[in-house]
Amino acid sequence: MSTTLEREATKDQVAEHFDVVIVGAGISGIGTAYHLQTQNPERTFVMLEAQDSFGGTWHTHRYPGIRSDSDLYTFGYRFKPWTSAPIATAAEIQKYLSDVIAENDLGRHIRYGHHIDSASWSSEDNLWTVSATRTDNGDTVSFSANFLWMCQGYYRHAEGYTPQWPGMERFQGPIVHPQTWPEDLDYRDKEVVVIGSGATAATLVPAIADDVAHVTILQRSPTYYFTGENRNLLADHLRELEVPEEWVHDIVRRENLFNLRTLTQLALEEPEFAKEALIDLVRAALPPGFDVETHFTPRYMPWRQRIAFLPDGDLFKSISSGQASIVTDEIETFTERGVELKSGAELDADIIVTATGFNLSVLGDISFTIDGAPLDFADTVTYRGMMFSGVPNLVWVFGYFRASWTLRVDLVSDFVNRLLIHMDELGAKRVTPQLRPEDHDDPWQEWVDVEYFNPNYLMRSMHLMPKRLDKPEWRHTQDYWAERDELPLVDLDDGCLVFE
Repeated sequence: MSTTLEREATKDQVAEHFDVVIVGAGISGIGTAYHLQTQNPERTFVMLEAQDSFGGTWHTHRYPGIRSDSDLYTFGYRFKPWTSAPIATAAEIQKYLSDVIAENDLGRHIRYGHHIDSASWSSEDNLWTVSATRTDNGDTVSFSANFLWMCQGYYRHAEGYTPQWPGMERFQGPIVHPQTWPEDLDYRDKEVVVIGSGATAATLVPAIADDVAHVTILQRSPTYYFTGENRNLLADHLRELEVPEEWVHDIVRRENLFNLRTLTQLALEEPEFAKEALIDLVRAALPPGFDVETHFTPRYMPWRQRIAFLPDGDLFKSISSGQASIVTDEIETFTERGVELKSGAELDADIIVTATGFNLSVLGDISFTIDGAPLDFADTVTYRGMMFSGVPNLVWVFGYFRASWTLRVDLVSDFVNRLLIHMDELGAKRVTPQLRPEDHDDPWQEWVDVEYFNPNYLMRSMHLMPKRLDKPEWRHTQDYWAERDELPLVDLDDGCLVFE
């Protein structure tokens, strides 16, 4: 009886108020909290995290070998030096994030186990009200905020994407998605088939190759890979000279960004040359005569999908040793013992892993309303890839496809903190992106140009995303080097943002 009364009281409680509600305590949320606390120290804020700990992606994924596919000198924050190998394990990244939280006393702002169900905006009150369910006891709790900062990422953490192939119910062994990897999965001395060839498969396969009887990568089409040592020679040399770690971090970060920009420009301006250069690296890492044309020559040009980095060429070493193999074919049907391919070949398996991507989530699949009316973000136009036309006091952190995600956390944080200060100076309670008169006749286009970037997860879910116009103000340029210079200089009073 007492529990029932407590829950009824909880439902009727007054919303706990903060100046800013940050949604998510992953790498975006933690970086955002640091910048908000540093640049707007007088503002109160809370971070609401659905999981039972911080880290987001690095807490969700538990499959063997989980690691970054960006170098930590650019994936790490600009304010926190990275001091280890460029490609880091999930445990190393979690330790890095833990240090950021501890060093900046951010832990007191985080509420774990708070799954957000809805967010409603009231123009009368100029407030967002967020309703969340506590995962420990099922209670509903409410928070109100002047500003809502969405840092929950871009995919559903609860489940990965697995296509439905014919005959899956016939297979006698486990079918596992890396995103929900069972802690007790015994793959030792088993025949394993990994479907997919992106960064997840490239990470998982060498991590289990020594323990399984054999692991086979089954891919529908090839992926680009880039190989190199998991060390940074410049960083090593600077440390030998006893250069302070803050300087090492900044210098190596600059060098890596310069190199990435050069590679990106080459891929866009000389795609055939870039393609051959990448494939030559693969060819050099595999035994003579290996069928690189079939298995490692993609159908698309470089950088239209993310390029997976293989530290020390570990995947190619597993293939070269015979512990792993690769098959390029399509699935006809699952069988009791494995997979039958369209070529007629069969792959026997004790375990099948579907490294087939994830389900895109637009702002956490939260139910949004504005003054009681449901909000569909597909009916809005993006403002610089972070805000939405007609949606007040809300920003979404969405990182870069090609450069490190975290680079945009820093840039967006600078922009939004400047925006909040500008609102104070104007005495404004709300800011809403609105198309200007000269924008009204411009055609609405899909959120991203598929000729520029076209990963499968985005193609499956493009209809859920906001739209763009062919103007810098109304698109997500995905160009870190342009935004690095442009965002600090954006005129907040150019008419795209309406202050009230």
